[in-house]
Amino acid sequence: MQVAVCGPATCTDEEARAAFEVGRHLVRRGAIVLCGGGTGVMSAVAAGARSLDGLVVGVRPGLDAGAAAADLSVVIATNLGEARNAVLVSSADAIIVVGGSWGTLSELALAMRRARDLPAESLPVVSLGGWRVLDATGAPVPGILEAIDPEHAVALACGDVTGTR
Repeated sequence: MQVAVCGPATCTDEEARAAFEVGRHLVRRGAIVLCGGGTGVMSAVAAGARSLDGLVVGVRPGLDAGAAAADLSVVIATNLGEARNAVLVSSADAIIVVGGSWGTLSELALAMRRARDLPAESLPVVSLGGWRVLDATGAPVPGILEAIDPEHAVALACGDVTGTR
């Protein structure tokens, strides 16, 4: 299973701790971790996964592999800029969003567009302290699973528990 973990390059200490734990929980489940390969949440999830010798693939926006997070196992230099977000999300069996930034929101939107075209619940999209998308009435947009902590986020992504969509 390949799980993309998306989040801001500039994150809070709490978001970094959560991403680190998400990385560790994913490796314990035997998942391959995909991320943007940069700083912040991306670096933290990579460090968490690598702390247990997990496989971490970073999908980078540019060509400079040297600018990638130190804990990546594999660097994919796309030279696609923000369009790399589509590559990252399209390569995943599940998506976990930790925290929020405009780039993270685009990944969340791409994930939801992809999930819409698949059989029900075949692409879990999980938010852990990230974006809450509301419709015109103020109700949460269906489809995004809300996690309460890193372990719950991974359980939702792996389909072990159900959540509020």
